[in-house]
Amino acid sequence: MRYDFDSICDRTRTDCVKWDGAAAIFGCDDIIPLWVADMDFPAAQPIIEALDRRAAHGVYGYTRPGPGVVAAVVERMQRRFNWKIEPEWVVFTPGVIPALHTAVRAFTHPGDEVILQPPVYYPFYPAVKSSGCQVACNPLRRVNGRYEMDFENLEACFTIEYGLRTLTGRARAIILCNPHNPVGRVWRPEELARLGEIMLRRGVLVIADEIHCELLFRGQRHTPFASLSEAFAQNCVVCMAPSKTFNLAGLGISSIIIPNRRLRQQFTSAGSGIMPPPNLFGYTALEAAYRHGDEWLEQLLDYLQGNLDYTLSYFAERIPRIKVSPPEGTYLVWLDCRGLGLDDRALRDFMREKARVGFDDGYIFGPGGSGFQRMNIACPRAVLTEAFGRIEAAVNELGEGN
Repeated sequence: MRYDFDSICDRTRTDCVKWDGAAAIFGCDDIIPLWVADMDFPAAQPIIEALDRRAAHGVYGYTRPGPGVVAAVVERMQRRFNWKIEPEWVVFTPGVIPALHTAVRAFTHPGDEVILQPPVYYPFYPAVKSSGCQVACNPLRRVNGRYEMDFENLEACFTIEYGLRTLTGRARAIILCNPHNPVGRVWRPEELARLGEIMLRRGVLVIADEIHCELLFRGQRHTPFASLSEAFAQNCVVCMAPSKTFNLAGLGISSIIIPNRRLRQQFTSAGSGIMPPPNLFGYTALEAAYRHGDEWLEQLLDYLQGNLDYTLSYFAERIPRIKVSPPEGTYLVWLDCRGLGLDDRALRDFMREKARVGFDDGYIFGPGGSGFQRMNIACPRAVLTEAFGRIEAAVNELGEGN
């Protein structure tokens, strides 16, 4: 079946956050929202049909994950990543963010430190702070427009006063973002292995957010952190979901893979009575996506590659004051707007009021985000064309003096 990603799917009046919430968030009606990370494409037909069948049953009571749902996750990990997992390792949650909050609560104590590598997905910060923990930053290094983990800084942080925050020996966990949101890095096995060895040596648990793991651009390959070694597997919690890959964010379903039995028991205990199970439609969608969604996914990835190529060429040729580094994964593009000469507040107002395009402001991603904007390119190309034309006109009007 051929899928049409060029047609505009009108999402207004569906109570979607991205479009129907844009006026309240950005302060104006005439704005193209390219911010929150969901896609403006209908889901794969097998998912729609599976949900229709389940809805037609008419009884929507308490639901457990059946053996077919668990098997779909196990088989998916083997087929896509050559990672053999056991069914009992899988814990289902209504989302990765609730799982991150639960993991921090389960594996730390108030006053402990949790390491983040900014600029990084902004909900990580409240996930740390809600348990009374403190954020310890190991900022990524930007080298010729490409981001790298700063291993030297990370090692030094454990022993001396260095960087933005000193690790005082209370670091209990690191939240790893792979692929990294917002900068788009897909971490190489050797990078993950180096990080994993440091964390093992320091007794720090790795909580890996791998929700974008199947959204990869040309030539990229995702490596689940836990797949690298048995030692790493026993010292990590891996958070995955079909929600980003198959555009199912509204259905609330995630697979938290925890090979270590003791950690798994701690995690489930921490969430007991607080975190609800996924809803029945989430289970249905996950199984349909993982078993029957690959045809749609392969066409989606081709379309997103086209959108990325178009974005790179447009900005390079027509808006060169905004620099775009090619992401390796996700459908998010990290725009370096520092060439416009605007501070963060002025940049925010410029994009909203002059360009009339809604992005996520870079500074909310933490240190290293000032002067940047995060853009979602998972939409029909015509939407990007309109948005880019608005940005180009606004930048030309701004002039070179800023």
